[in-house]
Amino acid sequence: MEKEDAQLFFVPTYVKCVRMFGGLNDKEINHTFVQMLQQMPHFRRSGGRDHVFLFPSGAGAHLFKDWEKYINQSIFLTPEGDRTDKRGTSAFNTWKDVLIPGNLDDSITSVVPAAEDTVRPIPLSSRKYIANFLGRAQGKAGRLKLLKLAQMFPQKLEAPELAFSGLKKLGRKEYFEHLRNAKFCLAPRGESSWTLRFYESFFVECVPVILSDEMELPFQNVLDYREFSIKWPSSRISKELLDYLESIPDAETERMLANGRKIRCLFVYGPESEGCTAMIGILWELQRKVRLFHQSKETFWLHNRTLVNRDLFPMESWSLPVQLP
Repeated sequence: MEKEDAQLFFVPTYVKCVRMFGGLNDKEINHTFVQMLQQMPHFRRSGGRDHVFLFPSGAGAHLFKDWEKYINQSIFLTPEGDRTDKRGTSAFNTWKDVLIPGNLDDSITSVVPAAEDTVRPIPLSSRKYIANFLGRAQGKAGRLKLLKLAQMFPQKLEAPELAFSGLKKLGRKEYFEHLRNAKFCLAPRGESSWTLRFYESFFVECVPVILSDEMELPFQNVLDYREFSIKWPSSRISKELLDYLESIPDAETERMLANGRKIRCLFVYGPESEGCTAMIGILWELQRKVRLFHQSKETFWLHNRTLVNRDLFPMESWSLPVQLP
């Protein structure tokens, strides 16, 4: 509870959620964010370097218009790591930020079946397809190539064009039943570089094949993704890809699946007591960001270790400059 002893500060703001459900427009979000930061003396002490923000989407930071001015040194937690964000300036920095897994359906990640409709993996020899892609085309080149490829080789690749509603919409159980019916689950780029399909594949036990050249992956300092996944150039999505996947011996596929079973717990947001969860992985990454010493352009210190501001007032005497509405 002693903030002076804290190594990091987590700021529980969810900007995109505020925009969607909080009734605030972009200008109001920006104003509120700036006011909030002004209420945080420890943020001013470090220039935000030891403060952690959650930005679940690539545009998350950009919803706070002045993020570059105020929180450019802070740590961002985000599943979006392609550094494009559809903006001229990216909000993701490989050196300071932390990639986190997407949040999966709890029923598919549970070791013990929670209900009768829980979908479980099937033997490799019983699967109908070499590969599948279950997603919406979204007008993206790689996805459109996969739909066309499935039409050319329907016995090898399943790739129905899904929808949010109507006859082409799959229910949750139906979706996972399709996903588990192939040896390889294809994960092409969509609106951003990552897709939940990559993480889902580990729990229906098909080998994920990344078809997104700029995709960043979580926990790369402890996980060797070559052991349980494949990354293929998106420019070579063609029959060549299917031929390559078909040439992989089942024994090699089984080896990759076995390796995936060992590490998939790091993609689940479970309780810390389980010993292997996404939260444990995130804490590993944050530990690497911890600094022994923090300072900013607005902090100074004296011979007796007292931390002061530009007016030589000790930090504990700093007043709140602006009151929140």
